[in-house]
Amino acid sequence: MRILIVEDDPEIVELIANQLEAAGFASERVDSAQEALHALVKHRYDLMLLDRRLPDGDGIVSIPKFRALQPAIRILVVTANDAIQSKVAGLNAGADDYLTKPFDGDELLARVRARFREFDPAALPPIAVGALTYDHATSQIRIGGRPLVLHRREFALLETLVRHVNQVAPRKTVMRHVYGIDEAVLPGALDTLISRLRKRLDEAGAGVAIHPVRGRGYLLTEAVL
Repeated sequence: MRILIVEDDPEIVELIANQLEAAGFASERVDSAQEALHALVKHRYDLMLLDRRLPDGDGIVSIPKFRALQPAIRILVVTANDAIQSKVAGLNAGADDYLTKPFDGDELLARVRARFREFDPAALPPIAVGALTYDHATSQIRIGGRPLVLHRREFALLETLVRHVNQVAPRKTVMRHVYGIDEAVLPGALDTLISRLRKRLDEAGAGVAIHPVRGRGYLLTEAVL
């Protein structure tokens, strides 16, 4: 699931992005409606977090243009304007939800998850990279059309990396998905698991590579021959 943050305040962007990444969501950022339109032309997004006060005008004015490019995108308006009339205007313009600043991080994540629950996983196209595909509806990973059998933690690791394909999966996000939040983990355990997964993928001919990104996490891409 990919989220586009349309916000021109760097501090708020950083706050939202960190919360989303910690919860396992991949996000990208632009600071104007025009840049958002350019991003929608290039990439598919599942959700947009849209500020109203942007350098090039009121964000909700551009909602019809966003919808024209990607009709299925969910739009959550995030703004400091908490007047009822403002909320009504945003919803009437085509927004799916409305959140006022300052907001609680847990509420933001709850609203984001609520929007994603509206998706029918079977309607989402599989993620494909190299010879590997991931099916949202069945959570099944295949290599060249054949199911890939992995141990539980190997699968949790690969699933997390695939969901962040071509983007850095934060190390803390990977750790939480693989080991949970309560389990004591030995130093180097994740690196050992990644090394084992690389070997399994190479043996299966997956055509993908896992790259460590120093100080941030891991990146799954198609292997360069």
